[in-house]
Amino acid sequence: MSRSGYLRIAPNRYRERFGLSFEDLTPGLRIRHRPGIDVSQRDNHLDAVDLINNAHLHYDSRYAANTEWQHPLTVSTMTVQRFMGMISRSWYRRRALLGIDSLALTAPIRGDDTLYSESEVIALSPGCDGDVGEATLSIEGRNRDGKVAAKIDCRIEVYRTGRHPEDRSAAPIADEDRFALYHEAEDGALVEQTGLFFEDLVPGETFEHWPTRSLSVEESRLAALRSLEINPRWHDPNYRSAHPEFTEMVWEPLVLGAVTALTTRTFGRVVANLGWTGISMPSPVRPGDSLQAESTVTAVRGSSSRPDQGIATVDTRAYAGDRLVCAYTRNLLIYRRGCGPYRNAGY
Repeated sequence: MSRSGYLRIAPNRYRERFGLSFEDLTPGLRIRHRPGIDVSQRDNHLDAVDLINNAHLHYDSRYAANTEWQHPLTVSTMTVQRFMGMISRSWYRRRALLGIDSLALTAPIRGDDTLYSESEVIALSPGCDGDVGEATLSIEGRNRDGKVAAKIDCRIEVYRTGRHPEDRSAAPIADEDRFALYHEAEDGALVEQTGLFFEDLVPGETFEHWPTRSLSVEESRLAALRSLEINPRWHDPNYRSAHPEFTEMVWEPLVLGAVTALTTRTFGRVVANLGWTGISMPSPVRPGDSLQAESTVTAVRGSSSRPDQGIATVDTRAYAGDRLVCAYTRNLLIYRRGCGPYRNAGY
């Protein structure tokens, strides 16, 4: 089984990769998916209202206070979406969801909980398509206290080795311990892990962040509005029509946020972001542009005041096609191997 999170593109150059191929699977394989995700009552309220859900248990607190639950409960389908979305790093190579054979909700979820997913391979079938095999999964959704809140049995198609569209580059997998996507728990389950420890960072190495990310007009508009950006060019199409010199582009602070977020799958063990220098945006990002980011580690040094952490200097660049759209240097405080909150937090 290949459990590496990177391809070796060239000497000192790696690309992030995710997911298990069909040949990596065996019945009984169990995976604890990380990170978990908080669900708030605001998330719950928006999901219910946006979908015109008339079950007022989800958003009428006075009504909910008079039920046996005493608080609003989350929308069932929203929690199912979270539980199934959180498994996507390991099941990234899924071609299709063939069906959900059973879906049981076994405990209530309130709008102030944390959700976690676990999955187990129940059965495998070669199927009738040479590109994929079929896997039957049992997914358990748990709350902050570890109580099972949902059980989902489903069937998916999983690409075979070398058949996923992203495998066409034929780049070899970088099978190094520091690049492992999992560590093994005491009970034999695989626990997903994100990011490199301080000791894993080598000056001169470049990491291509994957997958890419597109930004829509609506995302740009909402980000500007929620940040109190008053200039109407960012959220009023009528204003832009009256001023054609203001071409449609993504709000620049959102671009910075999206590019930085792309880096977190390699730099996910950050204690703190110590700041940016030299941020440049030489070309605008248009709605629908596909952003591809890469980062080069330029320097590493231990922290004199924090023996369990070190400081890395990283240069990040983002492109839309062949256009450089964002570049900056950043200093990151990063946990050393074996340190940090991971064990206590169930990671």
